[in-house]
Order: sequence, then C-alpha cells, then structure tokens
Amino acid sequence: MNNLFNYIDRPSPIHRLTGATKFLCLMLWSFAAMSTFDTRLLLALSIASILMFKVSKIKWKEVSFMIGFASVFLIMNTILQYLFSPQHGTSVYGTCTYVFSGLKGYYAPTYEQLFYVSNYLLKYISTIPIILLFVCTTNPSEFAASLNKIGVKYSIAYSVALALRYIPDVQRQFHEISQAQQARGIEMSKKASPIKRLKAASAILIPLVLSSMDKVEIVSNAMELRGFGKNKKRTWYMGRKFNTFDILAIVICALIVVVAFGLNYLNGSRFYNPFI
Repeated sequence: MNNLFNYIDRPSPIHRLTGATKFLCLMLWSFAAMSTFDTRLLLALSIASILMFKVSKIKWKEVSFMIGFASVFLIMNTILQYLFSPQHGTSVYGTCTYVFSGLKGYYAPTYEQLFYVSNYLLKYISTIPIILLFVCTTNPSEFAASLNKIGVKYSIAYSVALALRYIPDVQRQFHEISQAQQARGIEMSKKASPIKRLKAASAILIPLVLSSMDKVEIVSNAMELRGFGKNKKRTWYMGRKFNTFDILAIVICALIVVVAFGLNYLNGSRFYNPFI
C-alpha cells in the first residue's frame, strides 16, 4: 500500500527543522518559483528540490504514486495547453522561430513555445518535490505546536494537525474495505480492467464516508469532554524551539524570493527571453 501524504520518520537535517520553518520555507519557495519564468532560477530550484530528497532520506518509491499522479497531470496539462494555445510562446517572447522550416502554420512547433512549456514544467518540478518533502518530513503534532508558537490560534493549529493525521487513517480504511470487498469476490487487483477497478473503488466510497463520519463524531465528542478550547493557551508535548538552522533556512528561502524579484527587474518582465 502506497503512503499518501503521510509522515515518514527519518534522521535527517530536514526532519530536524520545526514544522513552522518548513511551512514558511514552502510558502517562500513556491512564491519565488511562481513569480518568475526565469529559466536559470527555475532550473536551479528544480535541481535543489531533487537534491533535498537525498538529504531528507525519503525514497522515491515511498512517494512514487504521488509523483506518478503529478506527472500524468503535467503531461495532460501540457498537451491541452498546446492544443488550445500553440502560439502563446511566440506572443510572450515576441519572435517566431519554427523548429522545422518546411512546416509552418498555427500548430507548427516553435522554439518559443517549447521554451515556454519547458519553463512551465520547471515551475512544477521545482515545487512538487518541496510539497512532498513538507508533508513527508513534518510530524503533524509538532507542526501544530510550531504554528501556535508563531501566533496561529491553537484551535486552528490543532485542526490542521488532525487533518494531516486523518489522511493516512482514511487511506488505511480504504485499503481495509478494499481487502474485504476482494474477499467477497469483487476483483480490484491489476487483473481486472481499469473500468471495473474504478467502479469497484467507487463502491467503497459510501462505507468509507460513513466510517469517517463516525470517527469524526467520536473525536469531536472526546475533545469536547476534555474541555478543548476552553482556555486561551495550551501546552504542547511535541513543541520545539527555533534553532540556528531554522533561521538559516528561512533566510535562504527569503533570499530566493529577493533573487526572483531581482531577475524580474533585470529582465524587464517575469520572462527570461533568450531570443532577443
């Protein structure tokens, strides 16, 4: 069973950063990547995000499903983008250079469009690994404690932690219901066709929703009986203080944002144009 959005404990420098630090770094990193189309910066961020997977000791096979899902989404998005706007790159960069001189027309491939699509893909390649790293290296309880420490109301922080904790529970329930269905003779393995597997999986949604609602009610009743939200403050078992590496990580990500805006200023726009 693949782990989807689940915390994976590893002895790595990224794991040792506080949850609030990783959240702030994720926001700054994503903002920098989305605010520019400068190929040089996006390529550097993409390489750095992949290298950080090595540092975190998270194995690619542990997040292979999400990477595969994101890859399919990117491929479909790229194809649709080319079908609906095959000349968008030429309008952005102001030139039109056909890849094949003998092939011209509205859908004829141009270097400008290929360059624009490459930058578009680099945006996602630079951010998707960081998002996966944040989810896989952040303990939900510690994340809630660190959010509360930077000023987020503890009821909101605790709700975020519960949501992150509940995702693997839903996944486990889906797997258990799937196994029960297969024991009753409903084929859901790779032997069945994709359409049959999809129909069988959709039939699991009703018992999954009902069991999830029961658990939500149990948790809410338990929190109410313990007087959750009565006091303005609370203590945290998993709370940790910011250290030097936390501050250094935030400063580095803030500098990346500054570099992104600096490149936009030097380029005269968000786009780095090598065709002029």
